Amino acid sequence: MSIIRANDFIQSVTDALQFISYYHPRDYIQSLAEAYAAEESPAAKDAMAQILINSRMCAEGRRPICQDTGMVVAFLKVGMDVRWETDMSLQAMVDEGVRRAYLHPDNVLRASMVSPPIGARKNTGDNTPAILHVELVPGDKIEVRLAAKGGGSENKSKFAVLNPSDSLVDWVLKTVPTMGAGWCPPGMLGIGIGGSAEKAMLLAKESLMDAIDIHELKARGPSNPIEELRLELFEKVNALGIGAQGLGGLTTVLDVKILGYPTHAASLPVAMIPNCAATRHIEFTLDGSGPAVLEPPSLDDWPEIAWEAGEGARRVDLDCVTREEIATWKPGDRLLLSGKILTGRDAAHKRITDLLNRGESLPDGVDLTNRFIYYVGPVDPVRDEVVGPAGPTTSTRMDKFTEQMLSQTGLIGMVGKAERGPAAIEAIKRHGAVYLMAVGGAAYLVAKAIKSSKLIAFEELGMEAIREFEIEDMPVTVAVDSRGESVHQTGPAEWRGRIGLIPLEDIQ
Repeated sequence: MSIIRANDFIQSVTDALQFISYYHPRDYIQSLAEAYAAEESPAAKDAMAQILINSRMCAEGRRPICQDTGMVVAFLKVGMDVRWETDMSLQAMVDEGVRRAYLHPDNVLRASMVSPPIGARKNTGDNTPAILHVELVPGDKIEVRLAAKGGGSENKSKFAVLNPSDSLVDWVLKTVPTMGAGWCPPGMLGIGIGGSAEKAMLLAKESLMDAIDIHELKARGPSNPIEELRLELFEKVNALGIGAQGLGGLTTVLDVKILGYPTHAASLPVAMIPNCAATRHIEFTLDGSGPAVLEPPSLDDWPEIAWEAGEGARRVDLDCVTREEIATWKPGDRLLLSGKILTGRDAAHKRITDLLNRGESLPDGVDLTNRFIYYVGPVDPVRDEVVGPAGPTTSTRMDKFTEQMLSQTGLIGMVGKAERGPAAIEAIKRHGAVYLMAVGGAAYLVAKAIKSSKLIAFEELGMEAIREFEIEDMPVTVAVDSRGESVHQTGPAEWRGRIGLIPLEDIQ
């Protein structure tokens, strides 16, 4: 029998969440470095370079890999011979660990949890509560597996109940393209097969906790049907040509993880959940001897990459950019943005459109005439920072506001991550605007381009408030030009054709 003290458990959770906020797992870095070396798509290779450089910067500076520092998911296997030295519940202890981690003064993490889920949706302020799963097992130890899951990838979760005779491979190949690039590939796919609806989802989530080992599996060969399926899906999903950040390329997934469970004879439940480029998970065991001891990775694990933001890029002054100038930009063009840019995400867009609908004036300082808006919710700054990590959020969530923003505010450009939907692209084309893409998973690198930050409006929205950034040489790619051509459509189609394994009609 072992005695687990509450303080040891709470401290271990706190330390682990801080640890994964700035250290990528070693297996992810090594796998991404291999994919980077093999990538033939210039756009995808550039995106991977930014992710890898950002990752090393975060490891050195101990600041978050991504501005979305995630909701905490905890899987606990609690030995039945364990005794607890506490009067707190497991949920309360995990939440206290989360609270301390996310409010840590040396590395403040972004609080993203809101309560209640409908209605006011007020930020809880400390990223609690965690999502907790507990299993009682034989023994006198506690196995803890923690993940910090970003909203961009979580929002792309998929579930279906197939007929037992249906092809799971066909379902995956038809479903992955519908996820777009908002989950920030390259990452992993977690797949749960069987059980019930909720069990399949849980299996998919838990599978993402495992280390990347697809190349070892490929080298030794599969030993069971699940391993055969992993290899088949790994090859065919990459053959879709989606590529890093959806720009088109050879690598979309670094691994495919699958867990299965017996199911009803009439059913084949299947869940698929992606892990993004900000892969954050860790596991440790407590035996009563004290808090978990976590070993930092060596900086030698990161590849040496020569990347310059200005190489082959056009410099743009946002303070005097015109519609005539943006009309010359083409999909795939690389730009370096300097000047003033306003920020705004879902909540800010809703506030702005509500004001417009009521015929009211926008707040002082929110003049979008001939300006750009950046879809971002930054981490709070620490020490001498102007702003914390400030990478882009998924742009499709703003699609429903795009027509009104472009037609009624004078806005001419937007910056975010991943693709835009058909309605937003049509609005961009109609109004001669542009949409630019920054790399998701490179938040600390992007933040280095922000030289000042000023709160402008909606302070009560926290990280979703409108700010004005002064930026210098912020790297972006033209994703949708003023004629409505999207690199997220042309890029994957080109690389799917080059790879030549998956005909277009097979995924429609």
